[in-house]
Amino acid sequence: MSERLTPELLLRAYGNGVFPMAESAQSDQIFWVDPTRRGIFPLDQFHISRSLRRKIRKQPFRITINQDFTGVLNGCADHEETWINAEIFQLYTELHDMGHAHSLEVWEDQALVGGVYGVVLGGAFFGESMFSRRTDASKIALAYLMARLRYGGFTLFDTQFLTDHLASLGAIEISHAKYHRLLAAALKLRGNFTAQPQPVQPSDVLQDNNHTS
Repeated sequence: MSERLTPELLLRAYGNGVFPMAESAQSDQIFWVDPTRRGIFPLDQFHISRSLRRKIRKQPFRITINQDFTGVLNGCADHEETWINAEIFQLYTELHDMGHAHSLEVWEDQALVGGVYGVVLGGAFFGESMFSRRTDASKIALAYLMARLRYGGFTLFDTQFLTDHLASLGAIEISHAKYHRLLAAALKLRGNFTAQPQPVQPSDVLQDNNHTS
C-alpha cells in the first residue's frame, strides 16, 4: 500500500465497502478487498436448530461484550491459515479503543471458548472473524450477536464472504450493487452495539427469531 494504513483510513474504506486482508500472519503485505458478490446476514433470518435452541435455553456458557477484545482477536488468529497479521491486529485494537470495533465473548467458567468481533459504522456491523473452542460456541455467539444488532438498531450485518457454514445459519449472497445500496442506507443510521442491557437472557435471543429447523 502506498498510503500508511491508519484506523481513520480503515473506517473510510469500510464506508466504501472495502476491507483489508493479509496473506498470512507472517506477511507484512496488506491488500484491499471489494468482492463482486457479498455475504450478508439478514437480521431476521438467523436459523436456530431445535438442538441449538435447547442448548441456548440451558445457558451452558456466559456471554459478555467487550470484556476481552484482545482474547477474541487472538482466538480468531489462532489458525494455520489466517489473514490477521500483526499490523491488522494492532489496527483493530485501535478501532476498539475508539469505539468502532466490538467483541462478543463466550465463556465456560473463566475460560474464553468462543467469540466474534467486528467493526461498527452507522447502522452497519462488519463481521470480521469468529472462533470456537467448544461445540456450538460460535453459533451461540452469532445468536446473541444477532439479538444485539436488532436491539441496537442495526440494519446491515456484513459477513464479507458467504461460506457453507454461514449459509446454513441463514446468511445469503447479494450483488455488489445491492450491497452498496444497503450500505448507503445503513450509514445514515446510528446503531448502538452496547444498547442491549446485560446480562442478556435466552428469551431475549430466541423471542425475535422463529427460524427453527
